[in-house]
Amino acid sequence: MKHIDYTSAIRTFLFACTLLFNQFSIQAQELPSRRSRAQLRYDKMEYAQAAILLEPLVDVRKPKTADMELLAKSQLQINRYDRALNWYTRVAQQPDAGRTARHEFARVLKLQGRHEEAKIQYRDILQYWGPDAAVSKAIAGVDSAMVWMKQPTGHQLVNLRALNSASSDFGLQANDYGFIFVSEEDLSQSRRAGMTDKPYLRLFSAQETSNGDWSAPHLMHGPFNRGDYHIGPVSVQPDGEALYVTRTYGGNASQRRRSAGNTWLTQHLELKIYDRADGAWLERDFPYNKVDSYSVGHAAFSRDGQLLYFVSDMPGGHGGADIWCCERRADGSWGLPYNAGAQINSPGDELFPYVYGNDSLFFASDGHVGMGGLDLFRAVGQRASFSKPVNLGFPLNSSADDFGFMLEADDATGSKGFLSSNRIGGMGSDDIYQFSYRKPQVHIWLDVSAQDKKSGAALPGTAVVLLDKQDRVHAQTTTDAQGRVKFTLEKNTAYVVKGEQKGYHLDTAPVAAVDPARDTTLYLHLMLQPISTVGERFVLEDIYYDFDKYAIRPDAALVLDQLVSTLRSNPSLSIELSSHTDSRGTAAYNALLSQRRAQAAVDYLVQSGIARGRMRAKGYGETKPVNHCVDGMACSEEAHQANRRTEIEVLTY
Repeated sequence: MKHIDYTSAIRTFLFACTLLFNQFSIQAQELPSRRSRAQLRYDKMEYAQAAILLEPLVDVRKPKTADMELLAKSQLQINRYDRALNWYTRVAQQPDAGRTARHEFARVLKLQGRHEEAKIQYRDILQYWGPDAAVSKAIAGVDSAMVWMKQPTGHQLVNLRALNSASSDFGLQANDYGFIFVSEEDLSQSRRAGMTDKPYLRLFSAQETSNGDWSAPHLMHGPFNRGDYHIGPVSVQPDGEALYVTRTYGGNASQRRRSAGNTWLTQHLELKIYDRADGAWLERDFPYNKVDSYSVGHAAFSRDGQLLYFVSDMPGGHGGADIWCCERRADGSWGLPYNAGAQINSPGDELFPYVYGNDSLFFASDGHVGMGGLDLFRAVGQRASFSKPVNLGFPLNSSADDFGFMLEADDATGSKGFLSSNRIGGMGSDDIYQFSYRKPQVHIWLDVSAQDKKSGAALPGTAVVLLDKQDRVHAQTTTDAQGRVKFTLEKNTAYVVKGEQKGYHLDTAPVAAVDPARDTTLYLHLMLQPISTVGERFVLEDIYYDFDKYAIRPDAALVLDQLVSTLRSNPSLSIELSSHTDSRGTAAYNALLSQRRAQAAVDYLVQSGIARGRMRAKGYGETKPVNHCVDGMACSEEAHQANRRTEIEVLTY
């Protein structure tokens, strides 16, 4: 399939599942520079290694825009959206930042759910470079996303942690014995995919028990799970007698191209059929594979097994990867494929078709108006005649990639099923989620106000996000003219609310789970610390270190990540980050320890994409207490704790 920028394991491995191999080493008289080695790694889709090579090049006083942009692209390709956003933010501030970089910056903002900011960037692109249909469509997607996130559908999503790993897991499908899915967790492989340095994808199976628990996943055995490269996803024929497996072709009939003196091999996708016969699986090719020209994969059956939908970038489509259809002939073979039509297929990419019944087609697309990356859609029809696709809305869709939809049940009382996503809050790159929907009986509303922490004034236009404990976004909008916004909550569910506005340090607050007997309104106040005045000082709450240590703990990293967001949203802001101790211990030791702690915090911010020149680390030890607890004074632990603090002072704005 075509060579594009990919934002998840799904796109890289399964939609445009092309593997690029450099057949010839670079011929040169001297060792290539770090910059050229990073570029070659990127060209070979070894993005993680490219990022490692680039990091020293950008931790300098005046890094090159091209180096920062390549690092941002590398982070984006391996789903480190937060790091990609930090670097694209810096790239966009450079006078030589081009249209592509600005467009990617806007796209990452959208992927991270920062829709208002993304819209500003898209509008700037139109202003600077003129009309662009793709940018206009992206703005329409941003507007739609803000509406959908303000009005969630009420679906409940649960991460299937029993199946998911720290790697990529996705594409759950039912079979006679349970469920099959795709994972990178085959640790027995000695070879690794160059892009992620993780094992190639393989098929795993698991079972769901009657009480909703899951068995431990295990690697499936059989010829359908053997190959040199990626294997999966799989579709099970309705009668259970055949598996249609997507895999990366591993033979010699690969497409070749030359670039910059190197020869590259493009390994396309193919669809393999495995028929069950006498307890064994017999392999055969799908008749419309053409591995030297294009990819074929992602099979899906109608309920009666008479229609087969699949994804391909074969000639005759509408752009990118399209959904195609074959009809079963009387002899059991498949007729010639035809395109499912312009109503379904767009100039973008349509992937992961799934049929519920005979006439409900679900699929993922980045070509129709959506929230971020791939969105889930439903269309009614068959063959090449479908209704206009309907976006499934939030939270089935998120600002990231959402795909691999499957329904278990759908009736008047509600629905349940599965989907895959690389949204924030998951366990790995791509995770499997179980969703359910039931008509709500009791309403719970959360009334949020945003105020200036110093003056108490209302803050209209504050971006407020409702998150669960795993940092998944449940709703998002901005405060009205009175600085207020209202959300609908689910019972027995704890949340975190985050408010952010330019010129302020963001504020977060927890919301405890409740289960009221009648309609209930809860009230919450967000107090945002102003940062637009030089000399303004405030304590960065909840920064803790282990005793006698200065390493950044995970809980401290969460607080520092909030500071990263504030610095990113306020590019003219520079700060002093200071660390203070209590009076116990010697003054010299406390001064050294506090300096190391302050420096460790600044180093963490630099690794997150903030320019070192915007920050100053300073350890004051015990010299600036906030109370009477100096040497020789008897104080409570609470009084000592007040002196053990991390402070921020605004140096410039």
